[in-house]
Amino acid sequence: MRLSFAGILALVSSLFAVSAAHAEQRKFEMDIQEVELTVAPGFKAKVWAFNGQVPGPLIHVKEGDDVQVIVHNRSTQAHTVHWHGVYQFKSWGSDGTPNVTQKNILPGESHTYRFVAEKAGSLWYHCHTNVAEHLGLRGMFGPLIIEPKKLTKIEREVTKDAVLMFSGWNDRVAQKLGEGIKPGEPLHYFSINGKSMPLNQPIRVKTGDVVRLRLYAATIPVAFHLHGHDFLVTHKDGTPLDRPYAADVIGMQPGERIDAIVRMNNPGIWASHDHIDDHTTNNGQEHGGSMLTVEYDEIERPSFYMWKNLNFKPDFYMIESMAKPFGLHNIEVLQGSTTAPGSVVSPAEGHNHQ
Repeated sequence: MRLSFAGILALVSSLFAVSAAHAEQRKFEMDIQEVELTVAPGFKAKVWAFNGQVPGPLIHVKEGDDVQVIVHNRSTQAHTVHWHGVYQFKSWGSDGTPNVTQKNILPGESHTYRFVAEKAGSLWYHCHTNVAEHLGLRGMFGPLIIEPKKLTKIEREVTKDAVLMFSGWNDRVAQKLGEGIKPGEPLHYFSINGKSMPLNQPIRVKTGDVVRLRLYAATIPVAFHLHGHDFLVTHKDGTPLDRPYAADVIGMQPGERIDAIVRMNNPGIWASHDHIDDHTTNNGQEHGGSMLTVEYDEIERPSFYMWKNLNFKPDFYMIESMAKPFGLHNIEVLQGSTTAPGSVVSPAEGHNHQ
């Protein structure tokens, strides 16, 4: 049977209607708060934090979803939120650029962002007001992960999804909100998900796991390396690569994201770290910064192992939250402590409206 042009148009329209019917409406709320974050032993920084945590809460939705995020500015400075990687088709006013797509959200004000999650993959959000300080030094970033309608073959094999966001810190201005506003500030501490080794956590796996590392160079360049394994680089900035490639060091410039798949087939306790040398220091002291370990469950921890008696805190890399239903997920282990009179307590799960 041969369809007429009008028939083809009707068929396409019906397919779009079916697709639209399956799109979910996702409504979330986030507060911007002033909190203090313990980054490394002896080092704390005052930050503007989404829902009181660094990185901000995980926002995990599906491709095609209609997303609404209401942002309440409970801090003492102006901010916006840029949804990095979102195309913003017919919603350019939600792009989050001050004095271009919106006015700044002033202290005490709220602003609603609306967009369709057209682009799938490892996206993110961050403040776009005075980015040299708010993003670069104050922890104003978080992951926006949009699940594709159709997974690639290797994605269907993944057993654990881990989010790692790399950033740096300046101890000169750490306790002085509103300073450090020039690009190129010297950095003295380096972190993954807001903590420097040894205050971060290991990634725990078992033989046979297929782990996707969603790597975000949030504020600093990165050269990430995992001992004992190769990465399979599958996505760049959220987009699947036509030709995934193997690597044992992954280089990224600030703002870039890489998805890397690791087959856990070599039981042991393995170091993983940024290969930019000073990024593995805490204020010049080695064996800190952007380092972690990957621990296989079946391997006994030797007595000399630095985390032999670690009080393990799950969800540091959002592995557990990535396995939950779609939504906005606050991560307890990433919370800072309230320090400013204008701050509010950690948000309730009631801020997640689906």
